[in-house]
Amino acid sequence: MAYEYNDDLKVRLRRLEGQVRGVLRLMEERKNCKDVITQLSAVRSAADKAIATIVAENLEQCILEEQAAGGDTKKIVKEAIELLVKSR
Repeated sequence: MAYEYNDDLKVRLRRLEGQVRGVLRLMEERKNCKDVITQLSAVRSAADKAIATIVAENLEQCILEEQAAGGDTKKIVKEAIELLVKSR
C-alpha cells in the first residue's frame, strides 16, 4: 500500500536535516557539550513529532480502508501503538 506524505511533513524533515547539520557544525567548531546536547535533544524531539505525525496519518488511512473492507481495526491500532513504542 503506497502512502502520500504531505508537504508540511517534508518541510519538517528538511528542517530536521538542517538541525543535524547544525549539530555537526557545533562539533566541528568544538563547542561545549551542553550546546551539542541541547541541539541533539531538539533533533530528537523533532524526529519524535515526525514519527507521531506519520503514524497518526497512516493509522487514519489504514482504519478507513479496513472499515471499508469490513475488517477488524483493532489489529491496525495495535500495530500503530507498537510502532510508536518501538521508535522510542
